[in-house]
Amino acid sequence: MAPRSDQSYTIGMVGAGGIAPAHLSSWLSLGVSVVVYSLEGAPELVAGHGGGVVVESLDELLEACDAVDVCTPTYTHADIVGQAAAAGRQVFCEKPLALTSADARTAIDACTQAGVQLYPGHVVRFFPEFAAMHAWVVDGHLGELAVQRFSRIGSAPSAPWFFDDSLSGGLVVDQSIHDLDFARWNAGEVATVFARESASAAPEQVRSCQVVVTHTSGAISYVTGTWAPPGTTFRTTFEVAGTNGLLQHDSRDHQPLVVNVGSVDESGTGLLPATPFVESPYLTEIREVYAAFRGGPPPRVTAEDGYEAVRIAEAAAESLSTGRAVQLSPAVEVAR
Repeated sequence: MAPRSDQSYTIGMVGAGGIAPAHLSSWLSLGVSVVVYSLEGAPELVAGHGGGVVVESLDELLEACDAVDVCTPTYTHADIVGQAAAAGRQVFCEKPLALTSADARTAIDACTQAGVQLYPGHVVRFFPEFAAMHAWVVDGHLGELAVQRFSRIGSAPSAPWFFDDSLSGGLVVDQSIHDLDFARWNAGEVATVFARESASAAPEQVRSCQVVVTHTSGAISYVTGTWAPPGTTFRTTFEVAGTNGLLQHDSRDHQPLVVNVGSVDESGTGLLPATPFVESPYLTEIREVYAAFRGGPPPRVTAEDGYEAVRIAEAAAESLSTGRAVQLSPAVEVAR
């Protein structure tokens, strides 16, 4: 759907929770108009960012906007995407695309049938250190991938619905899906998934999950996710090993990527140049999505990527429940 005028493009943000401030500030930075609808928190969100207009219903939002940004709890995603598609609006949906792979497929089909674009918000693909690592993989500097290790730890969320797996999908669907998506982006389609989780009793709700993914290429990925006690410093790490060497990063060290592939530059230091944030990765992500909405190239993450991420996370959740490895059927080939 083309915007209604060359001068004005309006984003309709649905939801005002944890991720909404990062999205709203990014849209405002791009100079678009924003309307916001949420069951709670919309006036405070808009007031805190000095931009946006609060509307009183989803119908009012759909009437006022050119595209919808879904920032609501996971279990509502598929329904809101479907309503946006029915209204002929382009859709950007915060990860995960839906609570289940069946719902994700329904959302994709709704957008396809309506002729609108749909992109999931897998922002880790836009973090500079992760993007640089992926570029090294794609360019073949590490050779054939053998083993990947990802870890992600942060304070457990505060909203109660996160701890009801029937609403959030649990730790693996809410948090580890970031690294499961990235593991697939690097090493290709997934053959089997095996997972184990440990958890404390309420009220701490500390949970840690280990997911072992075997790719059809033969590579193996290990993904560790943790919801830790309040106040825990957020930290991510990755280690990617191939036949030509090893690439590592630890956010705790506040340093650029450390590459161990012999002499990678004339100095032989094996250290990539520092890549400080020049803009928020959320802004980078939303900039690509907005460009696609306006007729530009698609962003680096597609609706099918979002679907596959849900499928992998769903398989991990099944493995947690059954204690057995889960074999995934081959991914559906989709023309891009």
